[in-house]
Amino acid sequence: MTSLLEADTRLEHLLALGKGLAPVRCAIVHPCDELSLKGALAAAETGLIEPVLVGPEHRIRDCADKAGVLLDGLALENTAHSHAAAQKAAQLAADGRVHALMKGSLHTDEVIRAVLDQAALRTGRRMSHVFRFDVPTYGKPLFITDAALNITPGLLEKADIARNAIALAGMLGIARPKLAILSAVETVNPAIPSTLDAAALCKMAERGQITAAVLDGPLAFDNAISREAARTKGIHSPVAGDADILLVPDLVSGNMLAKQLEYMGGATSSGIVLGARVPLALTSRADGIAARVGSALLAQVIAHRYRDEPP
Repeated sequence: MTSLLEADTRLEHLLALGKGLAPVRCAIVHPCDELSLKGALAAAETGLIEPVLVGPEHRIRDCADKAGVLLDGLALENTAHSHAAAQKAAQLAADGRVHALMKGSLHTDEVIRAVLDQAALRTGRRMSHVFRFDVPTYGKPLFITDAALNITPGLLEKADIARNAIALAGMLGIARPKLAILSAVETVNPAIPSTLDAAALCKMAERGQITAAVLDGPLAFDNAISREAARTKGIHSPVAGDADILLVPDLVSGNMLAKQLEYMGGATSSGIVLGARVPLALTSRADGIAARVGSALLAQVIAHRYRDEPP
């Protein structure tokens, strides 16, 4: 199983999802440090993207010299600073000159704000981030959302967060993913607002407001990923112990969970923002080359789907 394989092999399994797809033209926003620049170039060498480097040209070239990489033949859009780079990249996407975005060495807020400022890039759905993890102790890919973008989402925001994650899972071949809505307990308790949201989301799924997935919640983390824990607590559900997607209560809890899986659980990750007209590959500034290549793969798959089925 993928979960038992080494990190390099897990990445190979992920990259296989894009087999046969052409590279997509992707704006790399402010690739002014070694990791973001090398990550973009590695994604290009892997055949996932055709990068357009957007940022201060002198800084990008200085970074390339220090990293020992060549920029020969690559498109480069010169801007004054990171804010201008985000605006330029979003404009390129709005004009249809690129079909994906990748965050470089700048704050997430700058990129998101620039995308939202482009009316042509907005959809009727809230933007949200999804991590895809390969966890050594879990038998299949695990998606976590939203651990990077929405700080304290309310019920309607969580509904869009769920829809975005379900859509991503579907694009990656999971026809009807199992989505667990996490809280601290598995029973509805008015003193814990996340349990009320979980119950409401499940009812929304029953009424067809959220489709193409099986939802259950509230579920504590152990009940969501461990069949034994679910059995011990008497929880009988197709989702409990076998979740594909974990919808977290808020950004803080999700971010801690994601980083625990990576740094203490040996998981490998990739990350993507959905909800706009183009995908945005978004990783932590500390993430290595493999995470950036994996995120580019997600952007490639989504961009091809959006060409056939615009969001």
